[in-house]
Amino acid sequence: LGSDTGGSTRNPAAHCGLVGLKPSYGLVSRHGLIPLVNSMDVPGILTRCVDDAAIVLGVLAGHDPKDSTTIQDPVKPFVLPSLTDVSKLCIGIPKEYLTPELSSEVRSLWSKAANLFESEGAKVIEVSLPHTSYSIVCYHVLCTSEVASNMARFDGLEYGHRCDIDVSTEAMYAATRREGFNDVVRGRILSGNFFLLKENYENYFVKAQKVRRLIANDFVTVFNSGVDVLLTPTTLSEAVPYTEFIKEDNRTRSAQDDIFTQAANMAGLPAVSVPMALSNQGLPIGLQFIGRAFCDQELLTIAKWFEKQVQFPVIQLQELMDDCSSVFENEKLASVSLKQ
Repeated sequence: LGSDTGGSTRNPAAHCGLVGLKPSYGLVSRHGLIPLVNSMDVPGILTRCVDDAAIVLGVLAGHDPKDSTTIQDPVKPFVLPSLTDVSKLCIGIPKEYLTPELSSEVRSLWSKAANLFESEGAKVIEVSLPHTSYSIVCYHVLCTSEVASNMARFDGLEYGHRCDIDVSTEAMYAATRREGFNDVVRGRILSGNFFLLKENYENYFVKAQKVRRLIANDFVTVFNSGVDVLLTPTTLSEAVPYTEFIKEDNRTRSAQDDIFTQAANMAGLPAVSVPMALSNQGLPIGLQFIGRAFCDQELLTIAKWFEKQVQFPVIQLQELMDDCSSVFENEKLASVSLKQ
């Protein structure tokens, strides 16, 4: 399990060949999560296959008196049916997601996936989500604003890290927060507080909330037109080497990594990343399905069918454990021989 605020379970799932599910907002309780962005945080589920994700969701979903945003209706654990006929499905391909930064390999696999559905009788159509280009900026304003509000509680008094400075309460506050937060978090707190200043509130935070509503309405319009699920890339490319990864600052990287995933969080929709194939470098590439709000079971049923068709090799935990135990034994033997 891991919180998904803008793609934090689907992105790593795509890079690691796992299934990453972000349930509908309000389906799973947030009680126990360290809050980052209350209006977008959802406990995400990382599993080896779609069936496992459905089992975990069935256990976690439902009302929680300690989280007022959870749905009131009881949710029963469910078993996903095996879908055999996809001819009645309509798959939407958002044209705005075909960005110049998208790698040729991911683009090719995205096209193959669409062709797979079409060849099996499903209706595949191009759809438009016109406010997509504003979503990453809108997400940044709302995210940092809520982060600034949430991180105010870490003052060194009630819980968490506390520095040793005792000159004054103010000095202790400042030193605690300087030591406890890294550059990324401090940057988000500063940005968020700037957007929430009285003179900026209307121009930034309120406008971002209005754009968020437009983004959510784009999805409603598409699903009301008869589309069952949207098929999109999860990431721009496969995982990049560490040397490339550290060349960019965190904000640039976040803006790129979350480009396909954060809109589902802002609209509160369920989304799942399913591994499709390995890249030329031998690294996993996943594709994302986005469904209607609270239609998580339907979304996972379609994802299960897709998973069965692409036959991506499931990670065998026993093999990994055997490998780890053999490495451990070798290390133990080496340490014994060194002592002798």
